[in-house]
Order: sequence, then structure tokens, then C-alpha cells
Amino acid sequence: MDLITIDFETYYDREFSLTKLTTEEYIRDKRFEVIGIGIKVNDGIVEWASGTESQLKDWLLRFDWKNSGALAHNAMFDGAILAWRFGILPKLWLDTLCMGRALHGVEVSNSLAALAQREQLGTKGVEVLTVAGMRREDFSRERLARYGDYCVTDVELTYLLFRKFLPVFPKKELKLIDTTLRMFIEPELRLERVLLQEHLQVIQEQKAKLLADSGVEASDLMSNPKFAEVLKNLGVTPPRKISPTTGKETYAFAKNDEEFIALIHHPDWRVQGLVSARLGLKSTLEETRTQRFIDIAERGTLPVPVKYYAAHTGRWGGDDKINLQNLPSRGENAGKLKSAILAPEGYSIIDSDSSQIEARVLAWLAGQEDLLEVFRKNNEEILAGVKKKDFKHDPYKLMASQIYGKPTTEITDPERFVGKTTILGAGYGMGAVKFHAQLKGSEANIDLDEARRIVEVYRRANPAITGLWRQAQLALVAMLRDEPAVLGKSGVLSIVPLERAILLPSKLMLRYDDLKAQEGEKGVEFTYKVRKGRTRIYGGKVIENVCQAIARCIIGEQMLRIAMKYKVVLTVHDAIACICKDEEIEEAQAYVEECMRWVPKWAAGLPLNCESGVGKSYGDC
Repeated sequence: MDLITIDFETYYDREFSLTKLTTEEYIRDKRFEVIGIGIKVNDGIVEWASGTESQLKDWLLRFDWKNSGALAHNAMFDGAILAWRFGILPKLWLDTLCMGRALHGVEVSNSLAALAQREQLGTKGVEVLTVAGMRREDFSRERLARYGDYCVTDVELTYLLFRKFLPVFPKKELKLIDTTLRMFIEPELRLERVLLQEHLQVIQEQKAKLLADSGVEASDLMSNPKFAEVLKNLGVTPPRKISPTTGKETYAFAKNDEEFIALIHHPDWRVQGLVSARLGLKSTLEETRTQRFIDIAERGTLPVPVKYYAAHTGRWGGDDKINLQNLPSRGENAGKLKSAILAPEGYSIIDSDSSQIEARVLAWLAGQEDLLEVFRKNNEEILAGVKKKDFKHDPYKLMASQIYGKPTTEITDPERFVGKTTILGAGYGMGAVKFHAQLKGSEANIDLDEARRIVEVYRRANPAITGLWRQAQLALVAMLRDEPAVLGKSGVLSIVPLERAILLPSKLMLRYDDLKAQEGEKGVEFTYKVRKGRTRIYGGKVIENVCQAIARCIIGEQMLRIAMKYKVVLTVHDAIACICKDEEIEEAQAYVEECMRWVPKWAAGLPLNCESGVGKSYGDC
């Protein structure tokens, strides 16, 4: 297979640019224009071409795309241009930006300029900064030649980066990059515009009512100081917090500030209304995203922007300002956006979610055999068709049984919820205060003393898991001392001291750059470098990172198996969505579930399971 390295140079100005628009908006806009293209086939000389879109298409069709891999730095951009504007689809999509994120971590810049400098490959030019507002026809021959030289340098740097990364980059991860990019570059999903417009109208009407009911001007609600004065006039002391960004005290008026949210239940109905109105006016995410969906629907299909290696643990993340990783699933209008995402005509969507994968990975990695056996027995019940209410090996009920000292048959729904929260939360060393906060406001509300008791019950019942936290704490010490260390099940993870990292089954590393230790209030405290400064790390948090990273490794391999037969169109957390022809639904759903229960060789003994749904819309799954 040939390798074709590409780079597009396109028109932009102060208002029409990727800083103002999403990638999808920018490329599909009528103002869009390609100024020129740089192309390098294998290790050949870079060719630069400029011309009309028709002329450039003729030139591009000279290359054997169907039997070649297309390489770019930020292939979501260059690949979308190649596919949407020129109708060209190569055999494989490759991306040095994605590779850089996986190899160097997400806490540093992985721009072409930063990577080229870090790898000592050369210097990226700045010619692009001088051509804002210039159409192709505005370039003189000399200016266009200089722009061509700039593009040629970018192509060469991208190619050199790829050649340097390739020997150390896992081949399966290259396939995952391709699968991820295809979700955006080769979109299949449609959007139901009428449903979206109806949803937008409902949101706007609800906001207008909230404002009218509050009896306060919108400007007073939107301004922190003015809103604080309104609360004071009603006898309420505005909650405050220390800003994580500035380190200074500020008003705690965000939707995730507990003291502020608690005011919704204030005895004064006027306070309740004000807080609800404030949240309704400030929380415009659903409104803006709905409008963005409507705009995309008018332009075409839905390119799914999923960022490869978005998180420290390697998980995927949302991108392009329509984060599909956090579509609302609760509340009065829950599911409306999901219901507006449709399969292509003649196809259905299959969405399969891995069941409790992190909790299962944790028990397996720690060697907590009794909990593992519960998961195995529960799998047998599921495959036998036993209804959830009749499970004899429900891990959440069994945890609740230990907590409350009574048979599983007597466990109530709120008690099962406590058991579930304990299994999913306490496994990473969560303390009583945080556990108490998680349950606050739920049907299973408990006091702090009860939270302490429950956390202690979990820890006594799972000694192998608590031992794993201690092992991880010792691993941090070993990293600092440049010494080897053991962490979890043999052969799964290994410490790379000089890199301050943990080598994962994917052969990529979970990094703790610039790891340091210092004496704190509770003894030695570890921190590592992130974009915004430094963050604390400890044994339980390491295990949380590791379990999420291992779960991502598994989901990645399962995704590749699904992609062998069906087009993967989305991944959200531990779920994978694909499309299949309507006449293949039964066969396809069975295959997807088989893939989601499949266990890699390196994870032998790990009992996995899944749930799946099928629908013409994403919301029906």
C-alpha cells in the first residue's frame, strides 16, 4: 500500500476560520476555497498544486487513492476536504496528530510545530499567518510560490513525524485511528430537522417562562454580582468557592456547585424560581447544540466528531462543539437529541454498552476472586435469559446485603442503589465525604456516619482491591526512584520508571510526567504535570486511571472486531454504535454482542458482558 501525505491550504479571514467555526461548518460553507494542496507519495518529492476546485480534482484523481493510505496532521480536517469537496476516499486514514496524542500524552501540545520541535525534525513556517483574507486570485505568482513552499514544509514534517512514530506505534492503534476518523470523514447518520426544531421551540419556551416567573431582568440573572444582590435581598447568603483557575474566591453559581443547586429546595419559592431561572438561562448547552444540529441537518449528514486519545487514559472524547459524549439522558426533554439522530435509509443503529466494565476490570486486576465469581455467575444468568429482578447473583444486591446484613431477597431498590454506588465508586479509594456527597439528594440519602460505615464494609469485604491501591502507591515511589515495581495481575501492566509511566496492554503508556513527591498534611503527596499546572495523584487514583485505560484497550479491540463487518458510527464511554442493513438486524445484533463479550488473550479470565439495543434512531436503541 502506498502512503500519500497531504496538506490543504485554504482561504480564511477574521470571521471565516476554524477559530470561529467548527470543522464541519467551515468545510461545507459556500465561502470555503482551497488555495493549494501539497502531496507526497511515499518518500518522493512533494508536489504543490493550485487551481480551481475542478482543476484540483482532476489533479488529485491522478493518484491511486483506493490502494493508498492518506496521511495528514489533523486528518479530520484534510480528510474531510478530500472526501466532501473532492469525493475521494483512500483505503486508510492516518494522522500524526492522533499518534502524537497517544505517544506524548494529552497534557502537552501536539501541534505540528510543537511535535516537529520536540522530535528535532525542523521548524514549521509562518507564511499562513500572513495570508488572512486572501483568495487564490489575490495571490501573485511569487506569493503563491512562497505559500507553496510553506505547504511543502508541512507535508515533509508530517511525513518525517510519521516515519519516526511508526516503529513504536501499535498497529492496532493505527486501525483505531482510521475507524475513529471515518466516523467524521465518511458520515452515515442523518438528523431529523423537524424534531430538532420542535425541541428547540420547547427549550426556548421553557426559558421564557422561567424568566417571567422569576420577576427579575435577564441581565440581573446573567451577571454574577447582580444575581448575588438579588439573593441577598431575599435573605440568602450567596455561596462562594475558590476558583480552580484563578485561585481566588468567587461566587459558586455553576450548575455543579452543590450549595447553589441545593437552593432549588429553598423554603422560599422565590429563591427556587430564581435559581431555576438562572440555571435555565446560563445552561444553554442543549439550546446551542440543538441549533447546531439543525444547521448541520440543513447542510447534510452528521459527521461524528470523536477525538481519538482525548483523555489521559486514552479514552475518546467529544469534539467540534457538538460533544456527542454527553448527550442528555435525564430530565423532561431527555433523549430528544438522540431521537433526532437517524440511521441511513434501509439501515438501523445497534448500540451496545459494556456492562460494569470498570468494576469487572478492577476485580480481575486485583484478583478479588469472590467478586469475580459473582460477575461470572451473573453472566450465566443473563445468557440464560433470567430477568434482572430474579437475579441470584446481582453484584449490587449482594453488596447491599453485606452493607445491611440481610438476604438479597429483602433488599429494597434504594438499598440496591447504595450497593451499586458502592461497587462503582468505592473501588478507587473514595472516602466517606465524597461517598456521602454522591448519594446526597438521592432516594437513598444517608448521613456522614453511615457513609463511613458503608465505605468500611466495602474495604473489609474486598481486601485484594485495597491491596491493589497500596501496590499502586508503592509504584509511584518506584517511578520516582527509577526502580521496577509490580502492579496488579502478572503480565498485564508494567512500570516504565524512566518515563514515569505505566505500559498498558495496548503498548501505549499512561504517563505521569514530571512526577514529584513532597511532604503534605497526610504524609508524602505525589503530583504530576498537566496543562493547567500540577495535579495530585495517589494509589487509588492510579488504579482508577489504570482501570479506565484497560477498559479503553478492551473497547478498542472490540470496536475493531465490530468494524470488520459493520460500520462503526459512534462510541460513547463504554458503548459502541454501528449500523446494519434492516434485513440483517438479528444476525448483526448477535454478532455485536459476541464482539462486546469477547475478551483479549491478555485479559484471560475477565468476565465481560453487555447490553444492546436496536432502532431507526439513536434514541430508540
